[in-house]
Order: sequence, then C-alpha cells, then structure tokens
Amino acid sequence: MVAFAKSDQKVSMETPTPRHATKIVATLGPASSDIDLLEKMIAAKVSVVRLNFSHGTAQDHINRATMVREAARRAGREVAIMADLQGPKIRVGKFEDGKVFLEPGAKFVLDGERTALGDVHAVGLDYKELPQDVKPGDVLLLNDGLIQLTVDAVIGEAVHTTVNLGGELSNNKGINKKGGGLTAPALTAKDMEDIKTAMSFQADYVAVSFPKNATDMEMARQLCNVAGAEFKHKPGLIAKIERAEAIPHLEAILKASDGIMVARGDLAVEVGNAAVPALQKRMIKMARAMDKFAITATQMMESMITAPVPTRAEVSDVANAVLDGTDAVMLSAETASGKFPLETIQEMSRICEAAEDAEDVELDADFTGKTFTRIDQTIAIGALFTAHHLNAKAIVALTDSGSTPLWMSRHRIHVPIYALTPRIATQRKMAIYRNVRPLLMTTSSDRDSALTQAEHYLRKRGIVKSGDVYAITCGEPMGAPGGTNMLKICRAE
Repeated sequence: MVAFAKSDQKVSMETPTPRHATKIVATLGPASSDIDLLEKMIAAKVSVVRLNFSHGTAQDHINRATMVREAARRAGREVAIMADLQGPKIRVGKFEDGKVFLEPGAKFVLDGERTALGDVHAVGLDYKELPQDVKPGDVLLLNDGLIQLTVDAVIGEAVHTTVNLGGELSNNKGINKKGGGLTAPALTAKDMEDIKTAMSFQADYVAVSFPKNATDMEMARQLCNVAGAEFKHKPGLIAKIERAEAIPHLEAILKASDGIMVARGDLAVEVGNAAVPALQKRMIKMARAMDKFAITATQMMESMITAPVPTRAEVSDVANAVLDGTDAVMLSAETASGKFPLETIQEMSRICEAAEDAEDVELDADFTGKTFTRIDQTIAIGALFTAHHLNAKAIVALTDSGSTPLWMSRHRIHVPIYALTPRIATQRKMAIYRNVRPLLMTTSSDRDSALTQAEHYLRKRGIVKSGDVYAITCGEPMGAPGGTNMLKICRAE
C-alpha cells in the first residue's frame, strides 16, 4: 500500500504543485500574517515562505513558522520555510525628529561615539567600526544609494563628510561603501541566536546575509548543524550575494552553499545599478552549472505594494529572470507589508507561466561535449534526454535525498519532474527547485512493487492516465541515499 502523510490527504485528486516551473518565494509580514490569507497564498502557488529575522522576536518567528505549517496543511501543499538572517547592522542611528533633510554641499558627521539623537549636522552609528573602514575620498551610500556622502576626514570615531547627493534621511537607514570594503562579519551574535531559533522549528533553509567568502558560509553551516543536531535536522544554506567583495569569490561561495540569492538591492548600491543585470545572469548561469539553485530578489513587483497591477517594466523584469533560468523569484515588501499580497502572487504566477511558454529548450546542446562520471547523475540526465525526445507526460524520481531531482532541474525541459520521497524534510527542501513537483510517498522496499505504487499514486492525482508515457528513476536497493541506478520508460496502463 502507498502510505500518505497527513498533510498530503487534501490533494488526493489535485495537481498539488504549480503549473509553472519557476517557484515563488513570499516574505511573511504584517500584511500576510493571517492564516486564511496565507492558506490562499500557498494555494496560489507560493512554494517558499521567507521569515525575515531583521524584524520580530524569536517567539514571533516560532509562531509564524507554526502558522506556515498549518496553512500549508490546510492548503494541501507542503512549502519550504526560509529563515533569513539579519546580518550586520550597518546603519545610521536615530534622529530627534525621526528624519532630516540633507542639502547638497552640506557637511554631515557620522559619529560612532554619539549617544544623543541625530540632527541635520550629525548622527550616531549602529555600526561602530565604520571609522576604521573608511578613508578620505571614499563614497558612502545611504538609504539604498539615494543619499551619497564623500568622506573628508576621519577624526577619532567620527567620519566627517560632504553631502554629494542630498535628500531625506530617516532613522536606521543602511550604509554601504561604494565598491565594497566594509569589514563587518557576516554572522553576528544575534544571527547565532537566530540560527538556534530557526532550528527549533526546523527551518528548511537559512539565508546568510552579506557573506564575503566561502568561510562565512562554512561557519554558518557548522552553526546550523550544531543547533539542529538535537532535532536531527540539517537545513540548506543560501548565500545572499549583496557585497562587492563576494563577486570574485562566487564559485567558492557556491561550493560552500546549497544555493544563492541575487540580492539586487545592496549589491546594486555597492557595484552600481548598471552592473547588476549582467551579474544576475552570470550568477544564475554559474549556479545551474554547479548544481546549485538561484533566487532572484529585490523590487520584482515593487509597485504592487500600493497598486493592484504591476508596471510593464516589472513584468519584463520577472520574465527575464525566468528566461535567465532562475529557480525562484522572490517577493519582499510586496507580500510582507503591501496592500495586495495575494494579487501580487497571482500576477507573478501568470508572468512565470507566460515566460516559460516562450523559452527555448535546447537539451541536446546542454549535453554536447559533457561527460558524467557518477551513475546516479548519468541516470538523471538520461531521464531528461529520453523524456524530452519521447514527449513524455512526466519524469518521476523516487528519491530519498532529493539529489536526482536537483540534477534534473538544472536543465530546461518542459516535462514536469515529480519527485516522490518518503521524507517530509526532503519534500520541503525540493520545493525551491525549478520544475520539480515534490510529493510525499512511502513505497515498498521491493522495486517492482514500488514502481507499481508510484504509477497508482500518479494516476490517482491525474498526473498520468492510461496510455501516457513517463520516465521513472529509482535505486536498488530501495531507500539507499545516492543510489539512483535505474531508468525505466513506462506506458501507464
């Protein structure tokens, strides 16, 4: 008999995953912290829910994670939870009136020792190390680059500047240095405590803010594994690429991570807006080549924070990320604090579908000149190639670890990949992989019985019907991680 997890019961006759291959990440916040709305968001094809650890208490995050799991159960779709660490607070302090207006040419001091509230002349710093990180001539970018200051002198703990590009500066706005070079560590004491919180509810992914190199990611993985040991849980690690220093170390960072986030906000401030589109394409391409996943983030549907429809430029932005091959597109304030969280997801879903309908599939070219030394990886690629040329209805992978579906998802194909796993942690982790539809299923340890069970499972959900051709992969002995060694082409009876 096929064993079903309780959360899977609701979708017995439904297709439980998006029609489009590209996944949607939605950030939880005040606008979306209602379980009924969250259930609708998940049903509208959100695959990953992001908890932003820059806001809220540990108990807030625990409560929201519990709500996500319950909303997913009610929606009949498992989703991944991403715990997004705050990282170093490289910010100005607070102002007496909450904000000031800086005039071009004015003098302004960033003072690491100031305890009084700020004014138009000076403000304190959350990041006390700034005076050690800058020198005369450096350009500081505040509030996502909307305000630019040139450093005139560093006197003690005070950075004296001249305002180049003025405007309104309010409490706790971020500071970047043009070209990078701030020495703040990627993992703070707060992050280390937040990792413990994230492991207490078994977050599927932990996103690390501002990593500079592979060492930052390796340290984060060690902390996650230690904190998760009592729960027998190891999360996936996502490197948020938002520092200029990370760019020369992309390959090493990818090797130390499970995936990357193209965090276009802070990255654009440090490297310049014009450099970001090419970097986005480069990062997504590199991630796919290295069997890692990529998330494209920041201002994808920004106008829908306040408007019920996106701009034409935003539609093109999302579509281009899909055509670049990103695994997921992410919504931040649009779903966390916007007026139209559900409508934004629905609109993004439509854009993903339309973009994928227009993309070219060049599997043959993908494999030209490539060799595969691992049996399981060769089986995965063989399933893609065969399913593509036979115009199969589906590719099915019986998987314990999720590795085989991940390899399959690195290549563009319009045949959906159904990953059947007995492990709910693996099911949730695969939710972010492009074109992978993860389902929970426990099979017999006998191969032939397992294949029969898998077909019954697919037929019951309307994924295949009599006469449909599908490819299925598994390993013998059944249930051995990394043991995929069989590919079978089937015609449903």
